[in-house]
Amino acid sequence: MESADRSNNPPRKEVIIIGAGPAGAAAAAWLARAGHAVRVLERSHFPRFSIGESLLPRCMQHLEACGLMEAAAAGGYQRKTGAAFTRRGEHRVIDFRDKFSDGPGTTWQVERADFDQRLIEGARAAGAEVEFGVTVTGFTPARAAQSDATGHAQGPRLTLADGRELEAAFVLDASGYGRVLARLESLERDPRLEPRMALFGHVHDGIADLAPPAEGYRRDNILIASHPTHPDVWYWLIPFANGRASLGVVGPRELIEPAAEDDAQTRLWQWVMEEPRLAELLRDATPANAVQSLGGYSADVSRLHGPGYALLGNAGEFLDPVFSSGVTIALESAQRAAPLVARELTATRDEQRPDWASEYEQPLRRGIEVFREFVTAWYDSRLTDIIYHPEPHARIRQMISAVLAGYAWDTANPFVSASRRRLTALARLTAPEQALAPDAVQESDSVADLSAFGRAASVGENR
Repeated sequence: MESADRSNNPPRKEVIIIGAGPAGAAAAAWLARAGHAVRVLERSHFPRFSIGESLLPRCMQHLEACGLMEAAAAGGYQRKTGAAFTRRGEHRVIDFRDKFSDGPGTTWQVERADFDQRLIEGARAAGAEVEFGVTVTGFTPARAAQSDATGHAQGPRLTLADGRELEAAFVLDASGYGRVLARLESLERDPRLEPRMALFGHVHDGIADLAPPAEGYRRDNILIASHPTHPDVWYWLIPFANGRASLGVVGPRELIEPAAEDDAQTRLWQWVMEEPRLAELLRDATPANAVQSLGGYSADVSRLHGPGYALLGNAGEFLDPVFSSGVTIALESAQRAAPLVARELTATRDEQRPDWASEYEQPLRRGIEVFREFVTAWYDSRLTDIIYHPEPHARIRQMISAVLAGYAWDTANPFVSASRRRLTALARLTAPEQALAPDAVQESDSVADLSAFGRAASVGENR
């Protein structure tokens, strides 16, 4: 009887996850721990280099939720408490521990080759199967209206470069910049951000050995520096625990892209020498790897889900390196999608199945749009004027700190619930000339309005 029952049932299908980066590893670990069969297909061979090395505190909650915190913590990574900003001799620090939203206020700065490998090995230890060196070349969405020869609905199918065809219970695309399903399903659309380019690499920074010591420099902050004469060019310096650091410059392609007679290494260091603070800090630095370039990195899609599949993290949307939102969005998407996949697999009636639009795409995009507005406000100077204002309002600064710490889904924060209006109104009040624009008092977010929500927020000091 037992043998006959098995022959009448369809074979147990796997959840297939494309990509073994943070989103894929987190989703795989969560689903495997919940008892589901999971297979991860990764094109690369780990360990492999990746940028996106400065995490946000919100990530820590997701690592804990999917059971990967212990695996990650074993890496001994550089602690991160905030972000330091420098522009034409001005210096500001936003401390993530002093923030509006509940949740961790510290995180890590990580070399992704090590971090990503620890996460996917943690997912494997939880029960997920992982295949490296596998490329997905074709995809067919699930077809509920059709049946296969056994009388069961057809799940989503993947075609691999090695000739295999796999049918899945559900597919999660966590392929990052590869954007496998976005391309195969023609989902890509205008990302609504100006195209930019980045040059980046790792250095032995030598900062700890400087004589005299670097004044005011802290390894537990990412340093974001603005070019003194090109306001649309900025730099990152992300210190690691081992004396190395990630270094990058971002700006319009026509400014950043190395000329034919120029190599990327030379071009990056030319830019570094034009920013006084970085030039001082990195005067003894030496390259630790080859400088790479990445252009046109911003991406968006028309939808984040379809029949039998969903897109996670950068496979759906990527905004910009500033504010380090990439891994946060990746883990947020994984943690929102994995429980919905579990419901999808265990539902016996249509009404038990998740509504992917209202339960996944819409709430995920709300936080992404907050990050998008902060990125836009950085490049159009609204946010830089706010950050460098000499007399910031303490509670408003905590609200902005919370968003920059990754809590872009906390709708109790006025800079989440109405980010564009709040940033625009506050920028008018904190502009370098320190005068209101003529029409500012006509906006719904006037001085009185900003004061009102500042007072209201102060009531909740115990948040």
